Amino acid sequence: QVQLVESGGGLVQPGGSLRLSCAASGTIFRLLDLGWYRQAPGKERELVATITNSASTNYADSVKGRFTISRDNAKNTVFLQMNSLKPDDTGVYYCNARIHPYDYWGQGTQVTVSS
Repeated sequence: QVQLVESGGGLVQPGGSLRLSCAASGTIFRLLDLGWYRQAPGKERELVATITNSASTNYADSVKGRFTISRDNAKNTVFLQMNSLKPDDTGVYYCNARIHPYDYWGQGTQVTVSS
């Protein structure tokens, strides 16, 4: 069982930055494939970025060049550095961890980009 706790969300002006963190319980963190997803009001949850257990990364086209996903296996934590934020980035951001056949989700953290 893996429990995920996100933090770092908040209100930021357009063009600003935020850094999200997701702390995971358990002893298998280094084996997990990790990701960040988001859900805007009235829309479906969508992939933002993923990082595999070998540190390969993948990004949604809408965030490429602005967001960076990283992991610290010693601290059981995955990060999402978000720069040049836009109002369209507003939503609840969820941390995801996967190890076949299991799929774990955090409770989410709200990010609001508004002036």
